[in-house]
Amino acid sequence: MCYDAYVSTISHCPKPIMHKRLSLLVRSALYALRGGFLVRPLVIALLLGAAGAILSFAEEYAPALNAWIPEVLFPSHQDPQVAQTILAGIASSTMTVVSIIFAILLMTLTLASTQFSPRILVSFVRDRSTQWTLGIFLGTYCFCMAALPAVRSHPRPFVPVATVMTAMILALLCVSWLIFFIHHISQSISVNQIVDRIARETELVIDDLMPHPRGPAEQPEHGGPFRKARERLIVSRRSGYIRFVDVPFLVERAKNYGVQIVLERRVGHFVPSGVPIMRVLESGRVTPDREAELLSAFDIGPARTMQQDVEFGIIQIVDVALRAISPAINDPSTAISCIDQLSRVLIKWAGRSPPRTYLHGPPHVLRVVMPWIDFDGLLDTAFEQIRHYAKADIAVSLRLLRAFDDIASTGVPPQELQSLFRCGRRVIEGCEETLPEADLSRLRERLKRLEGRSFAHDLREV
Repeated sequence: MCYDAYVSTISHCPKPIMHKRLSLLVRSALYALRGGFLVRPLVIALLLGAAGAILSFAEEYAPALNAWIPEVLFPSHQDPQVAQTILAGIASSTMTVVSIIFAILLMTLTLASTQFSPRILVSFVRDRSTQWTLGIFLGTYCFCMAALPAVRSHPRPFVPVATVMTAMILALLCVSWLIFFIHHISQSISVNQIVDRIARETELVIDDLMPHPRGPAEQPEHGGPFRKARERLIVSRRSGYIRFVDVPFLVERAKNYGVQIVLERRVGHFVPSGVPIMRVLESGRVTPDREAELLSAFDIGPARTMQQDVEFGIIQIVDVALRAISPAINDPSTAISCIDQLSRVLIKWAGRSPPRTYLHGPPHVLRVVMPWIDFDGLLDTAFEQIRHYAKADIAVSLRLLRAFDDIASTGVPPQELQSLFRCGRRVIEGCEETLPEADLSRLRERLKRLEGRSFAHDLREV
């Protein structure tokens, strides 16, 4: 009874809960905004616009600021019309170039969407070089427009010389940056650059989700004990993909309420409205208000993101590979590049300690069961579709077996090693229907080398 009163007191403290919810909302908003053309270009434009207004205002009340600029560089110190012409010309030409940049961007996004996959547009939109390009050009325009009102002929002529010189320097910077942007955009549409960027972003998610390296004798995680109590199914109130789960908050709430929480869906899964998203044991302690608090730990949206979703990064690379080996395109070299990047991601995952599924608080008291995708799931997502559609392509099939061998050579645990063996055998089983015996012998030789990793693993164990 005292424990229930304590739990009730803790649950009605609004400040920690409000702060936690606010931080989650801010995190989700920042993740969404930093992946678009809104935040960084807008901030740069506002800062440069404010700089133009402040600098021109300061020159009027501190004439010594423009005394250091020699008349050789800017001879018309007392001619407002020249300054107005320069500022207006830079502003108009900058906006013209901005329209060209937007046209190049739209063409690039359309090409990438049709040629590779619409899901890789996220990586293009998150490109910082493109965001900086838009920000600098828009900022130069805002700088000139903010400085123009300070240039006047009546009642006393005034020319903000330092401001005009700064605008001219920004114009030269824009010309240089435009050349860099054209070079950058021509490289960014290369398929090797695309899949490499996606692989790097996926590795960053792995670093965030699984920061600790796998130990030499790491034991599988054990949960429990599960309580024998009444269960309450909590259904989702929105339809969408689970993009982020605030796991520490769920553990904290489960501890305060004295319940166990079992998630029915993991990150990356689609959950329709009205479908159970979690189960709560000791259901009598969960009121409608507490149910709403538990649901607030989930970030659900219309599209998957890579906040906690390693599988989504792999799916993007697989999409590019499947387009490449389709009969309409028939580009096995691109598919091979994708397989190389997929093996890179799987090696990174296999070398890290997996995220915890069973979370306790305090120790030995199970509070939250949080499902995560495992190595077998990632392995199937990465290679199964490619294996199926590349049964008639010896080059892609050989590279699949090499990828399995590369992953096995990093010293993966025995269970994961057996999964790689099974995938290698399935490659040959599928190719037996389409490839001649000479090609099959090459595949069997590579599979034999892969299966030899089992003996090498046994020697390491000894």
